[in-house]
Amino acid sequence: MENQIVGSLLGTAAGDALGLPYEGLSPQRALRMLGPPDQFRFVFGRGMVSDDTEQTCFVAQALLASGGDTKIFQQQLARRLRWWLLGLPAGIGLATGRAIFKLWFGFRPDNAGVFSAGNGLAMRSAIIGAAVVDPKSCRELVRASTRITHSDPKAEDGAQVVALATQIACEPTPISPAEFLDRLPVVVDPASELYERLNKVVDSVTRDEKTTSFAAEMGQEKGVTGYVLDTVPVAIHAYLSHQRDFEEAITAVINCGGDTDTTAAIVGGIVGAAAGEQGIPHYLCENLMEWPRSVVWMRKLGGMLARAEGVAQPPRLFVPAILLRNLFFLIVVLLHGLRRLLPPY
Repeated sequence: MENQIVGSLLGTAAGDALGLPYEGLSPQRALRMLGPPDQFRFVFGRGMVSDDTEQTCFVAQALLASGGDTKIFQQQLARRLRWWLLGLPAGIGLATGRAIFKLWFGFRPDNAGVFSAGNGLAMRSAIIGAAVVDPKSCRELVRASTRITHSDPKAEDGAQVVALATQIACEPTPISPAEFLDRLPVVVDPASELYERLNKVVDSVTRDEKTTSFAAEMGQEKGVTGYVLDTVPVAIHAYLSHQRDFEEAITAVINCGGDTDTTAAIVGGIVGAAAGEQGIPHYLCENLMEWPRSVVWMRKLGGMLARAEGVAQPPRLFVPAILLRNLFFLIVVLLHGLRRLLPPY
């Protein structure tokens, strides 16, 4: 279990960091400007993570500090999100930002969510699937996580699918697309639009269709949007197509363009749990330039979460370093933005 939890955490981080430089670009321009996603291209061959990984770490910390108690988990996660906003994170989603402001103004965690179907929940749900074995507890924790920031049922459905996919990925053998579809009704209504789109995913994977082709067929030929009904089906397609191959799965989803840091973080969290830490290419962990949420720290967090038998104190962070890290990250993001004003277009 420890290997799966650590694999999900590091897989999320590696996917996030690989996809980040490509965010917002069409598949065609991304390839012309940056080349294939076969190495980190954020700053001098090194990678940094976005809010996708940060929120995943908050979820892992809240799970550890709550001992799996749903109410305490929700309070712990809400507290971490409140203080996170004071660190001036770059690229925070609008819905998440609004919900955190509501938390600061006294709204209860279970009543702070705004009506949005963005993919902010899906990106932080894989770790719940990796860490929580009991299906019912997993669903309750995902729901508790959901209501802090999002109140649209579609957002929760997407998060539940990601958590379920990660639970399935932790099983000893890969699953067929048809079997995956059979297990979906426990978390998503078969009459819903999300289920309909996932049905199309299964048909596409069964035909051995590429993830990029599937995304184009779904109207995402210029890049996958941040709408959860676009994000989750494309991510699940990449997972089902490459269930134990981390590099192939991440490459497949980044090549779709659009919200690449989030789609790659989701796929990384699922396939990282399936492959374990040893299945994540060594060069990705070695070249992840993160501090104080370093690879060593995330590995320690995952190990503690796997071994915990009740409430436990998460590993500490050197808080002042977060502000310095965020300032450096913002500068690099702005430089990437300026670079995009230049050819090739």
